[in-house]
Amino acid sequence: RVPGAAAVLGGTGYTVVAVRGADRDPGRPTWKLPAEAEDHEADGAGRDKGLKALFLPFGEDGHAVGPDVGEFGNDTELSGARAAALQKESLRDLPGPTRRRLQEQVDKQRIQGMAMRSYLVNYGQAVGSRNTFTVSVTLERMANRTAVRDLSTLYTGLLTATDVFRKAPKIQGHTDAGCFLTPKGKKYGLESAICSGYVGDVLVSAYASGPVPLSGEDVGAFFTAQLDRIDNPGQAV
Repeated sequence: RVPGAAAVLGGTGYTVVAVRGADRDPGRPTWKLPAEAEDHEADGAGRDKGLKALFLPFGEDGHAVGPDVGEFGNDTELSGARAAALQKESLRDLPGPTRRRLQEQVDKQRIQGMAMRSYLVNYGQAVGSRNTFTVSVTLERMANRTAVRDLSTLYTGLLTATDVFRKAPKIQGHTDAGCFLTPKGKKYGLESAICSGYVGDVLVSAYASGPVPLSGEDVGAFFTAQLDRIDNPGQAV
């Protein structure tokens, strides 16, 4: 099951919050467009500050406002202390020794801040088509750059090793990044993808979901664009 594999990823990072939130509804899964997506104005380059300035902007290149991520809304930035506390809280269901070891790992990361943004993505297709998908992106800035690299390597390593996911197209220009698709949707006609990568001191993770067939090429293109924006400061001012 995908949620179980995603929970493993969340053991050392915040990705689990978005993934659990996407899978929390006990009833039949449904997929619908965010009600306010078409009415939201572009955020405008340069208005965001801090980690938010590193996100792909709303209203450009097919990136509209997505659904809320749990109680955090669709565009949120948290302090390092708050982010670390939430990561530790996400470990609460793990056995004591494992939980304590991972909580120590959270402390070693020295998280300086976290931001989350949710998008409705559509690359040239009619809104509501099967090429439309939602994606939530999490950025974590850490004082410990080694931790950033190691966590990204851990995420992609776990996803590569499991037999749950299908590998998506490569992320151009970012050899250490990767996107992975869930098994082909059959029962409810939904598919998902998880992406992980990093640029400098920023760990980047994303969770995409949409009707079958979810385009691995489009998910990969979105994640590539997000990493490129962080990698090129001129795009984030």
